[in-house]
Amino acid sequence: MTYSLKTPESLCRAGLARCDITPPVGIYHRMWGAATHDRSTGVHRPLTATALALEPAPERRRPDDGAEHEIFLLAVDLCLLWGKEMTTLRERVSAATGVPVERLLVMFSHTHAAGLMGLERASLPGGELIEPYLEELAGKLAGLVRQAQTARQPATITYGLGRCSLACHRDLWDEASGQWVCGFHPEGPADDTLVVARIADFQNQTLGTIVNYACHPTTLAWDNTLISPDYPGAMREVVEEATSKPCFFIQGASGDLGPRNGYVGDTAVADRNGRQLGYAALATLEALPHPATEYHYAGPVVSGATIGVWKHEPIAGEALDDEGLWRYRRWTVDLAYRPGIPTTAEITAERERQQAAETAARAAGDEALARDCRAKAEIAIRQLVRLGSLSGKDSYPFPIHLWQIGRAIWVAVESEHYQLLQRSLRERFPQAMIVVATVVNGSLHTYLPPRDIYGTGIYQETIALLAPGSLERLIEEIAAQIGEWVGAN
Repeated sequence: MTYSLKTPESLCRAGLARCDITPPVGIYHRMWGAATHDRSTGVHRPLTATALALEPAPERRRPDDGAEHEIFLLAVDLCLLWGKEMTTLRERVSAATGVPVERLLVMFSHTHAAGLMGLERASLPGGELIEPYLEELAGKLAGLVRQAQTARQPATITYGLGRCSLACHRDLWDEASGQWVCGFHPEGPADDTLVVARIADFQNQTLGTIVNYACHPTTLAWDNTLISPDYPGAMREVVEEATSKPCFFIQGASGDLGPRNGYVGDTAVADRNGRQLGYAALATLEALPHPATEYHYAGPVVSGATIGVWKHEPIAGEALDDEGLWRYRRWTVDLAYRPGIPTTAEITAERERQQAAETAARAAGDEALARDCRAKAEIAIRQLVRLGSLSGKDSYPFPIHLWQIGRAIWVAVESEHYQLLQRSLRERFPQAMIVVATVVNGSLHTYLPPRDIYGTGIYQETIALLAPGSLERLIEEIAAQIGEWVGAN
């Protein structure tokens, strides 16, 4: 028997670029219903955007490929954008760069401490700064795309699997109040998979790194008034201090995952969470071998004990060609809307009822009740924005982006998926390195929980707009395509 191990790699052309996208202090910031402030009061850490341009290696490009396989990924330190704002942003970037909208994938870090950038907030304190900020953001992202295009060069992406215990289950049954809450569940299952990759040129010089991990950036909550990337900020700092190159963060399927220590106002906790993930990422990076090598068992050496020696050997020929394999597919799956979604009139009435209750509670000096009513009114306001984005049909054409580069499969989907998405795909295809990106181009239809979560009354389920079984349907669609590709190797 011949023993050998091959580290998953992608041979392609890649380019990276980075810029600061921190909003102005004083911009509308109230992301949390329980918050009592509206404007941001300062900056904890700068927000950043990082562009990653990917395309097939020239020797793998077919004559009929054209530019169809070029992909431009933008890692953006915002929570998300609503449908209208998201569409406008991508269209502006597309118009400024000539890159078709469908090949611009905005991968939100999903930090909940960056502010809520909805144009419906324009009349609120700090809301007047939102539209100018989004216009400026589009210009900055367009500049990043152009820089990343210019920076593209032959590169190898080498992947490694690590573990990090930062993410914990966050669907908790509160027996005292008889309800589900969104908080640390010490006995709940939590996917601790960490995918880390090093992007290097053909001289083995690092161009950048990738960290793909599933954990809601909800360390900082209603007591925090500072603009912050939450834990991804300190994570990037740790990795970038060691590599001197940009770290591209990809949020995984974290609908039911969050940090053990979260929902606080102390930025030091966010930094600790980030360092925990950053150190785990560095440990995984350090274990990566030299690109384009295979680890072979080389035979015995007698040295007192008989030692079994392994060596890293270069790969070439067909084995190296496999690293440059490029496949790409973009398609939509029609998913039914959830039955019984409240009407706009019903939600408007609920908003008005809660606003009236808040006014009454404040007049009575009951600030705790007033805060709760304000939070419930906020839930209604956000639901009205989402309802305004519905297609008016019985189903929604849910977009899926899937591509294979060498021995890695990349999945990019909008909305907030439970961890079942990434667990299922990785369990079905253990031979493939699978990168899972969620909240891509926003979260128009909020959460996608598993079928058995519907009817429990937990927050993620109550605001979900797609029907039970939608997540399972998407998993089957994606798995079927991966199965075709993996089987074709």
